[in-house]
Amino acid sequence: MADTATAKKVLVIDDDPAFVRLVEQGLTPAGFEVLTAASGGEGLRLLFANRPDIVLLDVVMPEMDGWQTCSRIRDITDVPVIMLTAQKNTEEDIVRGLECGADNYLIKPVGRRELVGRVQAVMRRAELSAPEEKKGTTFSDGYLTVDIVQRQVLINGERVRLTPIEFRLLALLMQNAGRILTHKQLLEGVWGWEYIDDLDYVRIYIWHLRQKIEPDQSQPKYVITEPGVGYSFHKPR
Repeated sequence: MADTATAKKVLVIDDDPAFVRLVEQGLTPAGFEVLTAASGGEGLRLLFANRPDIVLLDVVMPEMDGWQTCSRIRDITDVPVIMLTAQKNTEEDIVRGLECGADNYLIKPVGRRELVGRVQAVMRRAELSAPEEKKGTTFSDGYLTVDIVQRQVLINGERVRLTPIEFRLLALLMQNAGRILTHKQLLEGVWGWEYIDDLDYVRIYIWHLRQKIEPDQSQPKYVITEPGVGYSFHKPR
């Protein structure tokens, strides 16, 4: 049994009792305190009251679905969110999850070992990103301004809201400005080594990041594609 005074808190928002039991049976012995909610509204109340370290959020729920709940969560906190879906990821699902601020997906049914591994990986990246980002850097060319330590991105002086994953991706590229980072280096640096085969994640997140920071996404001048290799951050002269 985990010491609840020090255990990391996992909030599971899912109306499937069998899956909730699987989560409890997998994560409690691994040292987590598991909080459960059967609806989005109940989950948000527990989020306010308990400040969990990570959220597992089912997509299909009555009244307020997972997408809506995720957006509400992102309005108030950067806590890591793993979306749970019963069907294989499609690009449309990944983009929709990205838009609402999800960090990752898990496809049901999921084995206990994979569940624990994925939760630990997402939390590890969230914990490591803070000190890594403080190594940080700043950039400003009059159009785009980025302050990694303050976690601020401005376009023409106006604040741009990035999801936690988008911000970590931009920070990693900026900290390696002028250097090509491969798809696998980006996956390991932003998501963790457990995700180095999920190449679509990088392409889709880069596309969405460019929508937010590039003057013309069809001709990017900051995040440059290196065909067949990866991406690099370019500081225009």
